[in-house]
Amino acid sequence: MPSPELPSASQDYLKVIWTSREWSDEKISSRAIARRLEHSPSTVSETIKRLAAQGLVTHERYGDVELTADGRRVAVAMVRRHRLIETFLVEYLGYAWDEVHDEAEVLEHAVSDDFVERLAARLGHPERDPHGDPIPSASGRLPDLDATRLSELAAPASVRVARVSDADGELLRYLDEHAIALDTAVQVVERHDAAGTLAVDVAGTRLQLGLQAAEAIWVVPA
Repeated sequence: MPSPELPSASQDYLKVIWTSREWSDEKISSRAIARRLEHSPSTVSETIKRLAAQGLVTHERYGDVELTADGRRVAVAMVRRHRLIETFLVEYLGYAWDEVHDEAEVLEHAVSDDFVERLAARLGHPERDPHGDPIPSASGRLPDLDATRLSELAAPASVRVARVSDADGELLRYLDEHAIALDTAVQVVERHDAAGTLAVDVAGTRLQLGLQAAEAIWVVPA
């Protein structure tokens, strides 16, 4: 559970560090954190120093930032809160999947641990949020998601959508307009590396996806 003494901004830093490694093997630097949170480099530097002094991160000068075991515990708890709230907003309040991130960013700091667990129970202890991201359990365990980026596939292939990155709201709206959501069956028909496109079939409709957009879609075999 998040430490009540830890400021919301510090919790956000830990969450950003953790989520940066969830779908990538690349480590995150202070500069990258500044870009993601839109904070000045000096603000990020001071915050990282403070988190390091609290034993929540490790950081070499001009190097990458890593979570300690305690830092990871706080980060995973915040991720759990965020994704449960996103799920509630979609399932109970009718939000679209491109609308929930900013709302959850605010609400995750305003609710108690008891509220989070009651929310999880009401939702039936879901294992994924509206974007397919795994929801950690109360103990911090993460459900497995053995998925592959759509952009990495060759044609032909029959797959099912398992996750869509929520980093680009415009892409989420575009996919929604073309009936691509979680568990949607997708046929990879043609791949054109020179043009940077992937032709897919969704419910009988042919759609051209840019490989950059396809990188945001994770799939499993149909």
